Amino acid sequence: MRLTISHSTRFRFTRPLTNAVQMLRLTPQSSLNQTVLDWRIDVDCDARLREARDGYGNCLTALYVDEPVTTLTITAQGQVVTDDRAGVVSGLGSELPPGVFLRPTALTMPDEAIGDFAAGITRSLPSTLDRLHALSGALAERMTFETGTSAVSTTAADAFAAGRGVCQDYAHIFITAARARGIPARYVSGHLYRRDGAGPQPAGHAWAEAWVDGLGWVAFDPANGTCADDAYVRVASGLDFADVSPIVGTRRGGGTEEMEVEVRVTKSTARRQSQRQGRGGSWQSQSQG
Repeated sequence: MRLTISHSTRFRFTRPLTNAVQMLRLTPQSSLNQTVLDWRIDVDCDARLREARDGYGNCLTALYVDEPVTTLTITAQGQVVTDDRAGVVSGLGSELPPGVFLRPTALTMPDEAIGDFAAGITRSLPSTLDRLHALSGALAERMTFETGTSAVSTTAADAFAAGRGVCQDYAHIFITAARARGIPARYVSGHLYRRDGAGPQPAGHAWAEAWVDGLGWVAFDPANGTCADDAYVRVASGLDFADVSPIVGTRRGGGTEEMEVEVRVTKSTARRQSQRQGRGGSWQSQSQG
């Protein structure tokens, strides 16, 4: 499937900011599951962009703004051709050992409720793959998808106790439950093409990947109770959301901040030319959920 993606983030500040440094994880990478035909990041002011890799192998773009601005819009867009590989993820440029993704974090710290839930679902199933499918399906049935009930700081335990949340919460609970059963699991950020024809989306999507001996990493979307297919575009992965936040950084000045995010994922039929362009106190933290 050939998908056209546009991810736009607009910041408004009550006073001019004088400097900002943003770390962007907005750029997907090619693998056996997806081929990035073209991709670019645009900024609506004079800014410097530098690309690097983070510790998980994700593409990291550092954005530096050195002039006073009261608005800042960052747009990542391009085309990606995807392939349905039944959830099996392979061909990534760099990989950490699976055992790294058994480590709990503040957002994925297990509690007794998630541990009991995972044990009850997986106890009678002999294979790791069957356990993960059952876990994803059970989580989709138990939880209610509801926006506005959680934040980027909501832990898996809190979301599980509330019984509701968004894709980020589903992913965190799935990861916590899998790790509680000794299965390495990691958080994935990206985009989902909505086959139901949904228009603009208020944010990107999130799901999880778990390690299965003999298969490697397998992608599960517990918010939809399914494996990732060719409707999914993978951007970044890490231990939890904090490792893959699309935009996080610091700024000097700016007063109070407002942020709007709009994501569009559509099927496309024509190839486009690619081009990448970058135009070229007290600090406050910024992050995007």
